[in-house]
Amino acid sequence: MDGIGRGWAWCDLGVGSLRVPPTGLVLGGVVSVQFGGALAATLIQRVGAPGTVGLRLAMALPVLLLIARPSLWRRSRRDLGAVVAFGIVLGLMNLCFYLSLERLPLGVAVTIEFIGPLGLAAAMSRRRKDLVAVLAAAVGVVLVNGHELGQVDWLGVGFAAAAGALWAGYILLSAETGRRFAQLDGLALAMVVAAAITVPIGLATAGAAELLHPRILLAGLAIALLSSVLPYSLETLALRNMRPAVFGILMSVEPAVGAIAGFVVLHQRLGAIQLLGMVCVVGASIAITRTRQSEAPDI
Repeated sequence: MDGIGRGWAWCDLGVGSLRVPPTGLVLGGVVSVQFGGALAATLIQRVGAPGTVGLRLAMALPVLLLIARPSLWRRSRRDLGAVVAFGIVLGLMNLCFYLSLERLPLGVAVTIEFIGPLGLAAAMSRRRKDLVAVLAAAVGVVLVNGHELGQVDWLGVGFAAAAGALWAGYILLSAETGRRFAQLDGLALAMVVAAAITVPIGLATAGAAELLHPRILLAGLAIALLSSVLPYSLETLALRNMRPAVFGILMSVEPAVGAIAGFVVLHQRLGAIQLLGMVCVVGASIAITRTRQSEAPDI
């Protein structure tokens, strides 16, 4: 079976006879992570971006370790290197994205962040139609920042763009880790590395007393489940049966979902030009996804 065929195979979730196509796993993760991001934006106002990221990963870590129960027994240096690299990228990606949420609306930050998987899709695609769609999505990324130059928060844009570059690395390293480790073992081990990076920074900036407040802990647990445990687990499972380029294109629906989450949870309204930009991004995603699905062989 070739790469496209594997991209549309069904995934066994290990829960009875429940089997879900990888596209369903990815889209489920998108909805979860965007509403988790909207909830995180409310917490950032109190404990800051580093504190929110550190709390989120610290609370997600024991859940993943309990579920996966990973082992380092008989692991090669390459296996460990892949996990460490994955964890570093994972931690920095989240930190940069949350720093962008301090300065930008959720939908705008997510759209800028998509530069990462957009660039990955462009680099890996060999089809002219795919490249045209990627260019259309690039236009959408520009339109979503349709403000006067003096009103653009360039620091926020920079953090979102850095998160996007790290997101591209996350896609590749997640796939590599998924091939080397069974189930969610690699993800759980990578989360240890990510937490080791972000938790000390969060404690230093927000303070232990603030982060250990019962309401903060409860919010952190909800964010951990929505933004880490559920989406990362679904994405890791999906990437075992999906080409990274296809995954990157599917994830382009995130700006639209982020805009919806920002409106519902944070009451953030975007202008017509920004919404037009999101339509370009999502339209490109649908065009490429439908093309690949129609060409996928029966399995």
